[in-house]
Amino acid sequence: MVNANGTTGINFILLGLFNHTQIHLFPFAMVLMIFITSLMGNTLMIILIHVDPQLHMPMYFLLSQLSFMDMPLVATIVPKMAANYLMDTRSISPTGCGVQIFLLLTLGGSECFLLTAMSYDHYVAVCHPLRYPILMSQKLCLLMTSSSWLLGGIHGLMQAGATFSFPYCHSREINHFFCEAPSLVRLACADTTIFEFFVYVCCILMLLIPLSLTLASYSLILAAVLRMRSAGAQKKAFKTCSSHLAVVGLFYGTIMFIYMGPKSNGSEDPDKVVSAFYTIFTPVLNPLIYSVRNKEVKGALRRWLEKHFM
Repeated sequence: MVNANGTTGINFILLGLFNHTQIHLFPFAMVLMIFITSLMGNTLMIILIHVDPQLHMPMYFLLSQLSFMDMPLVATIVPKMAANYLMDTRSISPTGCGVQIFLLLTLGGSECFLLTAMSYDHYVAVCHPLRYPILMSQKLCLLMTSSSWLLGGIHGLMQAGATFSFPYCHSREINHFFCEAPSLVRLACADTTIFEFFVYVCCILMLLIPLSLTLASYSLILAAVLRMRSAGAQKKAFKTCSSHLAVVGLFYGTIMFIYMGPKSNGSEDPDKVVSAFYTIFTPVLNPLIYSVRNKEVKGALRRWLEKHFM
């Protein structure tokens, strides 16, 4: 049966990240371990921020939202990939494919704006510490997080809708381990020039503008830190901001490679590796980066462990 847009109801085929061989069993097991660690790490971060009164601050509220975005991001990808690997199948329904694209673009877009909000929080904390309670009120935090979710949702809905507006009437094999819009559009049997231009416009709005605002915030922070007379204050500011910059660099670097880099004419294996980094590895690195380099989070973890396990 063929739909009005020429897309059949037949499932797509995901060629996957690993082959069903003994050689790939170890990296597959490592991905599962990373997935479990990511869920546990982000869940623990959310619990600590919720239960510890010393973490009831705008900075940690935004951090909890980052963890809340990272959990469904990795959960959208790994369970389906693991099920296909263990059952030695590679199919995914058009509905499942659409859901993956929508959730990934929604969560990715939301995270772009949330990272910008977090950079503004750091800017206020360093450059306007006395006015911090006023400039970073609870109302503003809720507005920034809800706006991040809303803009991400609109972005995901628009791009997922545009992706499935094309007819897919030839090859159904997606050279990827999940449904990612650029990989799927390569299979369309129609001119995708307008769509590619639309993707670049979306990337400018969803990636470059938030990234520019984030870098502007840190430029002002750097100028303020260099003017500080206290070496201890400088060290604390650099330590806090370097953690966030590491997260920003990991996230933006990989996602811009996929959506704004040159189109691959040969093997798409490099694209798959980069996609694995921002969908699987980055969500597990975020809680580690913030917990290892943050004295308040480590203190909250120690108090929580003493209360429940000692």
